[in-house]
Order: sequence, then C-alpha cells, then structure tokens
Amino acid sequence: MQGDGKNRLTVDIYGQQYRLSGKASVNHIRMVAGFVDDKMNEIGTGNHRLDTAKIAVLAAVNIADEYFRLRTEYEALLKMLQEDANET
Repeated sequence: MQGDGKNRLTVDIYGQQYRLSGKASVNHIRMVAGFVDDKMNEIGTGNHRLDTAKIAVLAAVNIADEYFRLRTEYEALLKMLQEDANET
C-alpha cells in the first residue's frame, strides 16, 4: 500500500497486463480482475473471429446485464423486507 491509501497491483486480463490501483483490498481487486478475465475468455472461446476490443465490449455488456438483473432482484427483496417490517 502506498501513502495515498491505495493498493496497487498488476493483473492479467485476457493475456494483457494491467496496473490497477484502488482502495479495495488486493484480494478484491484480484477477484474483480479474475471475473473480467473469465468473462472475456468465455466469450473469446466461443467467438474466435472477434478481436479483443469486441470481446471486451461484449464482456462489459454481459457484466452490466448481470449487474442490472441482480440490482432488480435486490430491490425486490428490499421491498419485500420493508413490507414485512411494516406488517409487524
């Protein structure tokens, strides 16, 4: 960790090295980078004709879709909990 409170590390995503920094733990940064790497490899394996930029965009779209679906589920669960709390 540097004096600015950020963790810095180099990660490998789809065969490229990236220097990342953030306030999250090193393990969290590695986990996020690994998730992106896995998603890009999953898309790249099934689509050999796509270049890296297109694979990255498709991975981003897939990850955004997953995020929005999970956010919708989360909001629905919060609403259910709030309704249950109001009934008691």
